Amino acid sequence: MYTEKNKKIMQIAVSTVLFVIAFIIDKRTDLKMWQNLCLYLVPYFASGFDVLKEAAEKVLKGELFDEDFLMSIATIGALAIGFLPNKEPEFSEAVFVMLFYQVGELFEIIAEGNSKRAIEELMDIRPDAAYIEVNDKITEVDPKTININDEIIITPGKKVPLDGVVVSGKTSLNTVAITGESVPRDVKKGDFILSGCVNLTGTITVRVTKTYGESTASKIIDLVKNASSQKSKSENFITKFSKIYTPIVCLIALMLAIVMPLISGSFFENFAEWFSRALTFLVVSCPCALVISVPLSFFGGIGGASKNGILIKGSNYIENLTKIKTIVFDKTGTLTEGVFEVVAVHPEIFNENEILHLASHAERYSTHPIALSLKNAYKKENDNCKVTDVEEMAGNGIKAKVNGKDIYVGNDRLMESMNIPYKKCKNVGTIVHVAYPDKYLGHIVISDRIKEDSENGIKKIKSLGINTIMLSGDKKEVAKDVANKLGIESYYGELLPQDKAKKLDQFIKNKEHNGKVAFVGDGINDAVSLTKSDVGISMGGIGTDAAIEASDVVIMNDKISKIYDAINISKKTIKIAKENIIFAITIKILVLILASLGIAQMWMAVFADVGVTIIDTINATRTLGYKKQNK
Repeated sequence: MYTEKNKKIMQIAVSTVLFVIAFIIDKRTDLKMWQNLCLYLVPYFASGFDVLKEAAEKVLKGELFDEDFLMSIATIGALAIGFLPNKEPEFSEAVFVMLFYQVGELFEIIAEGNSKRAIEELMDIRPDAAYIEVNDKITEVDPKTININDEIIITPGKKVPLDGVVVSGKTSLNTVAITGESVPRDVKKGDFILSGCVNLTGTITVRVTKTYGESTASKIIDLVKNASSQKSKSENFITKFSKIYTPIVCLIALMLAIVMPLISGSFFENFAEWFSRALTFLVVSCPCALVISVPLSFFGGIGGASKNGILIKGSNYIENLTKIKTIVFDKTGTLTEGVFEVVAVHPEIFNENEILHLASHAERYSTHPIALSLKNAYKKENDNCKVTDVEEMAGNGIKAKVNGKDIYVGNDRLMESMNIPYKKCKNVGTIVHVAYPDKYLGHIVISDRIKEDSENGIKKIKSLGINTIMLSGDKKEVAKDVANKLGIESYYGELLPQDKAKKLDQFIKNKEHNGKVAFVGDGINDAVSLTKSDVGISMGGIGTDAAIEASDVVIMNDKISKIYDAINISKKTIKIAKENIIFAITIKILVLILASLGIAQMWMAVFADVGVTIIDTINATRTLGYKKQNK
């Protein structure tokens, strides 16, 4: 079965052979004009039948003034012009124009095919099968039938069909289709994994956390497929421009053919000349280059971003990305890992190990991130110590009996409420005090780790002349410490979610100073800010569904440096789209003027239409490629 490209190649090849035969016969024989016309009609219909058919169908529907209509009128006129007084026939020119137009169509098909193929290769991440264990046998099933909390088995070489948590086994995953990163990611029990990745080494069992339709692979495919529906201002301009432009040039062509001969004073003597100019004018006027190349540029930009693990939900956001002057960051989970760890232990009584021992046991039954960090720091937590009478003291900490002895673990307020004298800590972080009812034992410093890529990402973003601001619900001193380490200019701490939204409103209202404002976040409490900002950017790897849904751009590997890549890809896309617009309009205006003056020949008209379309289309495909810059 022939593809559209193969059919077009066959049509061009057959038409070219027929055209060459007709041309040779024309030059070597002395045929009458009507015989020559019949001779050239064969390659003309071979090359232009589909164009003529499309134009006729649209005329019957009342849809005039598109490229098929213009090409049909221009070439039919070229065939007829030889029958006018004192005019040489342009049969070969008519066939050549139609043939070259088909070559332009072929280039368009190839360019669109390359773009779509790049997207399809990227989108080939949704597996057709999942594997479960039934009666001690591994059975293949449709992923759509798998429910949340079901367990699936993923062997080496298989794609991860659904998002989930590893419950047994360890392996390495190829995540390039999701994150754009070529370095494999090692996973073990307890790690969360995304659908669309490829299992490389070991067999793992995964507890499913999202159904097939809600999995990451499905969401990515839907986002990229639907991205074209969100048009940029450039695309909307081209659509509106062509709808106004085409009827105007048709009216000008009609005036050239009818009004100018009348003005010249001798209609019948000058009609042929002005009619020829009008035909050339029509061929030049086709807006193909703009209508095809500009949307293709944005489509390629979205595809190029996707290949780098960046999902841009529409071409309008590509334009907004290039205009960003201020980026506002959430802290926890965005700039930091959202994983707390013990960074220091300052004992007053006992040693560091004993302080951790008491704190981790008191927090044995808590799932709070602070409690988890304490339990992770004390590796021997399951040492048969008896923990009873656990009492959570909301907002302050925990009281518990460890081996029959009351232990208090919490913040400054807990110590003050129990009238226990405590020592202030100069370290930046969350301070957890440990005490008996009558003795202060010491304190533990817990801090959220800064992401490995954050400092480099902020540095890259600032190199683009963008202001950086950080909003945090953490203490001001913690916010200050993170901002200083990362080189962020402004920071605000101790903010509730509604406070963050208010701050963002202030930045957005002051656009004369801040320009376009982007917000970067990952949590459900960031959804409002992501929606309010000019560009909402979410972390797709660890981000919540609410944040990902509310955002306009999704960073699949959670690296801040990807924002720098997203902005550069967008700038490259806009640059190429503008190049195409300027080149096409400049050439068309120039040749339209020459055509109206009778200077432009038909080959110039063909170049101004089909030639420019081919050049613009080839240029548009450059948006698919983006080379990372390491700074």
